Amino acid sequence: MSFRLRKGQVWLAFAICGVLPACHCAPNNYLSQAQMRTQQMYLQNRQLASQRDGYSMSLNALADEKTRLDQQNQALKANLDLANQRLNNLASSNEQLEQKYKNILASSRDNPLSNDQIKKFEGLRQKYPEFEFDPETGVSKFNSDLLFASGSDQVTQKYQQLLHEFAQIINAPDAKHLKILVVGHTDDKPISKQPTANKHPTNWHLSTNRADAVVLTLKKAGIAEGRMGAAGYSMYQPIAPNANDAARQMNRRVEIFVLAPDASIAGIDDGTMQR
Repeated sequence: MSFRLRKGQVWLAFAICGVLPACHCAPNNYLSQAQMRTQQMYLQNRQLASQRDGYSMSLNALADEKTRLDQQNQALKANLDLANQRLNNLASSNEQLEQKYKNILASSRDNPLSNDQIKKFEGLRQKYPEFEFDPETGVSKFNSDLLFASGSDQVTQKYQQLLHEFAQIINAPDAKHLKILVVGHTDDKPISKQPTANKHPTNWHLSTNRADAVVLTLKKAGIAEGRMGAAGYSMYQPIAPNANDAARQMNRRVEIFVLAPDASIAGIDDGTMQR
């Protein structure tokens, strides 16, 4: 009896030993897996935190860049406003000068010439077909290519004679009260030939020098200097778009405006030659 009991006790001991190891190992596996998952979550959290910090730095950098660009934009806007103000001032000044010029020539549109003087100028136009005269305004016009040699400000011999006859009409007793404004114009092509550039560096020089040459020719013909004025407008008063040679030839011209006695030449009335 006692043997069986010992034997049973032995089997019970074996049974207990068989169960206990299994019960002891399972919690260890669960614990290891939990620890691994915890470690993975920790690493993931660190990675996400690092990414978050990177995004935060990028956002801060973008915010700083936006602030810098906003400041730069404000500075550019201030410069643009200043530039626009200067342009407006220049436009206003240009308007005033243009209006001044128009006022100077306003009397010529009313044509201060008498019928007899107009007939004399019409006769001059018939004698010199290339000489243009507008009986409505009393404005005379010369093609620069005929009046001067290419690139020159010396009046050709033929047109010196024409200008002398022009002066005779203006110096007649019934016209001695009238004034003269000579205006030179060019086309849009810059001075390219060196010999011409040596004498006339720009179209401004060429237009004013040619106007001066006509004034001096009229002076030589007997018109008093105090009755005359000269102006040059370079290429900035074209009568036709500078699209081809024919149009450019039209724009290369010298105009003579006959002004009323009370007209102020170039805005000044001091009895001297004005420019």
